[in-house]
Amino acid sequence: MSTATQQRNGDAVHQLHPQTAEQQFHQDAAENTANLGLRGILRKNIDTYEIAYEKGKLRFADWEAARQRCHEIKWEGVNHLDRYLEQFEANVKRRGGHVYWAANSEEAHNYVVELAMARGVKTVVKSKSMVTEEIHLNAALEKLGIQVWESDLGEYIVQLRNEPPYHIVTPAMHLNREQIAQLFREKIPHDVTGETHTDLVAAARRALRRAFFSAEMGISGANFLVADAGMVAISTNEGNGRLTTTVPKIHVVFAGIEKVIPRMQDLATLWPVLATSGTGQHITTYSTLIGGPRTAKETDGPEEFHVVLLDNGRSELLANGELRDVLYCIRCGACLNACPIFRNIGGHTYGTTYQGPIGSILTPQLRGMAEFHHLSYASSLCGNCTTVCPVKIDLAHHLLHNRRNAVNEGDRPRRERVAMRLWRWAMLSGTRFRLAGSFGRWVLLGLYGAGAERTTLDPLKPWTEKRAAPPLAPVSFHDLWRKKYGDR
Repeated sequence: MSTATQQRNGDAVHQLHPQTAEQQFHQDAAENTANLGLRGILRKNIDTYEIAYEKGKLRFADWEAARQRCHEIKWEGVNHLDRYLEQFEANVKRRGGHVYWAANSEEAHNYVVELAMARGVKTVVKSKSMVTEEIHLNAALEKLGIQVWESDLGEYIVQLRNEPPYHIVTPAMHLNREQIAQLFREKIPHDVTGETHTDLVAAARRALRRAFFSAEMGISGANFLVADAGMVAISTNEGNGRLTTTVPKIHVVFAGIEKVIPRMQDLATLWPVLATSGTGQHITTYSTLIGGPRTAKETDGPEEFHVVLLDNGRSELLANGELRDVLYCIRCGACLNACPIFRNIGGHTYGTTYQGPIGSILTPQLRGMAEFHHLSYASSLCGNCTTVCPVKIDLAHHLLHNRRNAVNEGDRPRRERVAMRLWRWAMLSGTRFRLAGSFGRWVLLGLYGAGAERTTLDPLKPWTEKRAAPPLAPVSFHDLWRKKYGDR
């Protein structure tokens, strides 16, 4: 596998550096928070989104009622997942489509690779799909010499940069027009005629048109799987989704098993809520329903239609009654935009397919708490992510669940566990708490008075290394209270 492919994989940073995921996270977070140019780009893009999002909510007679309805739809789909998935499968097969159940990334890879080899596929064009990012499908196809083209503009840009998506919805959020123009001049110079936004979009369109009409296979994700109709619902803003799913002879859909919804009429609520939460739009520009291969009466569409239903740890999450509602997520990206941590450290810092609050909850569950427990601490617990979630997942509470589980599984450093036991011991007694506070205050006053701030002797060095030490009061609040009011 090439270095470029490794970087495209989201885990490349761990392959290229002999560090743990947690060490890499802290290193990248420190670098990115100091990058004022990057933070300016993120702030501008997220501020623009927030204005559109607030306007978008005003189009609803009752936004909170719409959120509640979406929550109920996803509750029904997830809590009756077996029944609705089987109904979806039966309806797809009835129209001549194929459905494959993949337990993990390897099984998903094998299915599409065998299909591509059997049909002599040399070129694949892809519409946006976070599930294929999750299983690193591009690398599996490229390993066979199959050329893969990302057709979503943001995905195409980061593919040219050999990077994973920066954000669930806006993959190139971290780049400005000048950076993209320079990239296009380097990678597709013959298609570039200027550097305005219109010129750059036209350059990408020219390059991608050649891919659309040479590809033997189109691969897409799915926003929803409609059980009673046996149809895949796809939302895009660029039209690339429809070209991907209609021009190539073979169309393969990759979807997590949690994407199923019970009824076609549920889209009447889910589609506009997804559009508003994702981009601030009333409805996405292209809302497409696909139920199978082209029939004899149809003039376009694929000759073969395949749906790969991916588990990849979702069944274990389904069995967890406490965290099951994480599967309600519709990948709108609203929690990323609302998160103050994401605003400062950016998407690539997380080192995972899914960033922000939802990624910090989901990744430890799907890929192991031992390696990714640190993500649950990448939060201020302000609760803004919970407030904006269109399906009402209690994200802030689940971050606390993950922290608790990490401690219970013994994945925290020994010194931290000892410190917390001492803290608990002190907190269980008013006398011990007062004595510990008084002792700590006088120790810090003595150390700082001797000039030991930010040295190895400073017990608050993790804080004071980057910030000024807070002023220490010579008398505690408890002592002041007692002096004024006594022991009442």
